[in-house]
Amino acid sequence: MTVSVLVVDDSGFFRKRLTEILSATGEIRVVGAATNGREAVEMVEKLQPDVVTMDYEMPVMDGITAVRQIMEKRPTPVLMFSSLTYEGARITLDALEAGAVDFLPKNFEEIARSNSKLQEILRKRILEVARSRVRSAPAGNGDAATTKSRTDSASSAGARPQSRDASSRTAPSRGEATPSVDRGRTRKTPARHYDVVAIGTSTGGPIALQKVLAGLPADFPSPLLLIQHMPASFTPAFAERLNKLCKIRVRQAEDGDRLEPGLALLAPGGKQMLVEKKGGTATVRIIPDDGRLNYRPCVDVTFGSLARNFPGKTLGVILTGMGADGKEGCRMMKQSGSVVWSQDEATSVIYGMPMAVARAGLTDEVLPLERFPQRLTEGVV
Repeated sequence: MTVSVLVVDDSGFFRKRLTEILSATGEIRVVGAATNGREAVEMVEKLQPDVVTMDYEMPVMDGITAVRQIMEKRPTPVLMFSSLTYEGARITLDALEAGAVDFLPKNFEEIARSNSKLQEILRKRILEVARSRVRSAPAGNGDAATTKSRTDSASSAGARPQSRDASSRTAPSRGEATPSVDRGRTRKTPARHYDVVAIGTSTGGPIALQKVLAGLPADFPSPLLLIQHMPASFTPAFAERLNKLCKIRVRQAEDGDRLEPGLALLAPGGKQMLVEKKGGTATVRIIPDDGRLNYRPCVDVTFGSLARNFPGKTLGVILTGMGADGKEGCRMMKQSGSVVWSQDEATSVIYGMPMAVARAGLTDEVLPLERFPQRLTEGVV
């Protein structure tokens, strides 16, 4: 299966470099290159690539506008390239809201120190993005923002159907079967009080978290902990964004923060977040990462600390994301008597993390994304 890619960037050097790296693997074929957003929109309709890599600052039409138009005309998975700065984070979050699936630093030295490692990272990310689900409208457009498969979006827009290989990329990765645990076989858990609600997510998570948290009331009765795979330079901007959009309070967690009802603490990028309980007071511990874990922050680390400190009193939630981070943390939670919910396949951008939890039989409820705000509101007392 070969994945076709359209490269979009106004830098000739970057287009050439990225094309060389991606073309070095037999699984990816670069079918075209655009120098600005307007060209990108036109070439997506003409070439119908499986994935678009997109710069955000370009002449004629910027990357965010191009993403919006691509999602309106022919929804296609988009991987953004961004700078690891506060402004770069803000722009990248706008691009994700416009419909982009994921992002990577534009400076390749920030991704990997060797060409072989860089090629492997880019290859894996492109292939994962190709299997993602894309939205046919920006996230701010209500129900139209519900994630759909590429084939469904294209059909509803009157576009020609995808080839069999292309449309199959919305399915789970090769070797991963659809889990037996689904919405029809999980029971609605009774309403109860939880000392902590913890939400873990990765690819597709920024918009998923935005949709879930924006639907919660200001007097939400439990503290919330958020673990989103994200670089250190991005989490402050993301926490600020969520705080502006939500009725509950949201901020980036700091060492020593106390857990409070109606307060969501976002794990800072590049570090690990744990919880410790002393004398009836629960506080957050932010510790440096020692390099042994793939994810910084790591869902398993935070969930594991909650299983130890709040046995049977935590609600763990796993949303969209690639990989299996969170599965072992959920296992520890379940062993301690706590409850786990996960997002369903149909509304996940990448059905990796939720699928890992469901396949392991750790999910008490499997829910579509749009159901989480109501279920949290009625199920947490």
